Amino acid sequence: MDIRKIKKLIELVEESGISELEISEGEESVRISRALPVQAMAVPQQYSAPVQQPALAAAVAPSAGLADPAPEKEIAGHVVRSPMVGTFYRSPSPDAKAFIEVGKQVNVGDT
Repeated sequence: MDIRKIKKLIELVEESGISELEISEGEESVRISRALPVQAMAVPQQYSAPVQQPALAAAVAPSAGLADPAPEKEIAGHVVRSPMVGTFYRSPSPDAKAFIEVGKQVNVGDT
């Protein structure tokens, strides 16, 4: 194979995005490969949900005449915490019926 052809093949490999080229002409063959630059792996970042700051204590003490506030109602269920941020779709399209309504329970097999 002619050296000019080999130089032209080298230029083509450099200009294109390929990393390896092998050409065979009769009994002659040429293989050109180039080392790809090492790419740094992007480390996924974990985001935490913002934490609500406790309310500042009032400067004035509450008067004795005020009734105790009603105790908060306990919520039953299981809290699901996720290390990833995601997108929630209530329905398959804006005009479609919701998959599930707020307050309803999801059972195995529900779609």
